Amino acid sequence: MQLIWFRQDLRIHDHAALWHTTQQGPCIALAVLSPEQWQLHQAARIKTAFYLRRLKYLKQQLQQLNIPLIILNIPLWENLASEILNLCQTLKIENLHANIEVGVNELERDAQVQQLLEQQQIRIELYHDRTLFPLGSIRNQSNQAYQVYSAFNKKCYERLILDVPTCYPEIETQDPIQLSTKLPNVDLEKFSADYVVEHAAQFWPAEDQAALDLLDDFIEDKMAHYKTDRDLPAVDGTSRLSPYLNIGVISVRQCMQALFQDGYFQIEDVGQQTWLDELLWREFYLQTLFDFPRVSKHQPFKQNTNKIQWRNAPEDLAAWQQGQTGIPIVDAGMRQMLATGWMHNRVRMITAMFLCKNLLIDWRLGEAWFMQHLIDGDLAANNGGWQWCASTGMDAVPYFRIFNPVSQSLKFDPNGDYIREWVPELAHLDAKSIHEPYAKNPDLQLDYPKPIVDLKQSRIRAIEVFKNL
Repeated sequence: MQLIWFRQDLRIHDHAALWHTTQQGPCIALAVLSPEQWQLHQAARIKTAFYLRRLKYLKQQLQQLNIPLIILNIPLWENLASEILNLCQTLKIENLHANIEVGVNELERDAQVQQLLEQQQIRIELYHDRTLFPLGSIRNQSNQAYQVYSAFNKKCYERLILDVPTCYPEIETQDPIQLSTKLPNVDLEKFSADYVVEHAAQFWPAEDQAALDLLDDFIEDKMAHYKTDRDLPAVDGTSRLSPYLNIGVISVRQCMQALFQDGYFQIEDVGQQTWLDELLWREFYLQTLFDFPRVSKHQPFKQNTNKIQWRNAPEDLAAWQQGQTGIPIVDAGMRQMLATGWMHNRVRMITAMFLCKNLLIDWRLGEAWFMQHLIDGDLAANNGGWQWCASTGMDAVPYFRIFNPVSQSLKFDPNGDYIREWVPELAHLDAKSIHEPYAKNPDLQLDYPKPIVDLKQSRIRAIEVFKNL
């Protein structure tokens, strides 16, 4: 008997480990819920709720294939190996199959499971699935990992010209398997009740169709204008696929197949290229996480930036977290995230850079806050993005390039529509003054805070701090 272990890959289509498992004989599926571990990883409640909704749906899909799903509640990963061994011995499992996960805790967890199972002659097979290219396979001429995105991107293009990754075949229905009713199995409905988030299911449905519709809609309607529209927070111009990619409702190969429908690597327009480059940023950060494990241990990639004396400013941090900084575009983004579990990518960069540079607050506090609230909180992308903004990371923005949030707001939300949606107390202001309401009239009476920091002065302060490293 084969066991397939689902983690951040909750789908039956184009699933490397599932396909390989079914080729080796009848199989049983496993999912593990680890609430205390999720807490340690700062998983957002909305993300956990989404994961559990998806797991219910996956269970139904597996039932149609006659693959029973066992769900275990093992609060911490340190106790996982022995529990999985017990299960394997009870079910007489020959091989355990799973897709590789790249975080340092995940790799350690899998190594422990592997060690214990193999002592009992149970093999564990791990497959590359989350990335387009096997981990550690994109290398420069010296056989080293790339540290600059543009060179990494070029190498990926060379690989894609030779071969656009294709999807795995559909899974065949197997003969029914009767499992003992005595086996441990979590009541998913009961467990999920602690994680319900109001309206989340309406915003983020968990079915396959929801992800596929988003993908089709993006390719057909949005991609042509993606290069410009993706930067406009008031416009629905992005794919919004990140939550679905994150828990594996859809695979990156499915995205590639949609991008190159005839299967050949052919760039036909700038929108297509821009989205491909975004998918390759995702790839870059996942490969980085694997090649440089320190970034998943709260360490900066650029080790000299460890010397930075970040400000201990709990009041400024709280104002930023709650969207009360007095900088409208920053507050709009932070409130959007608190209300919906998602934030527009341009605004993620603006809010992150404001925290690290203008407030000079440690990027790790921002990284944690995002993880605690984002439905698409992904260790690799979130860490990569934060370290890019903080000028501490791989191929980061040069330290002297500091976004001015007001200029960004005027450029990308010229009419102030995005601000009006999320900061309604400013909705009555005209398109010019909404970006900086107190600039011309400091005595203006508004139900809105004055800026907590002077943008010019704080910019100079940040440049000085970085210059002296």
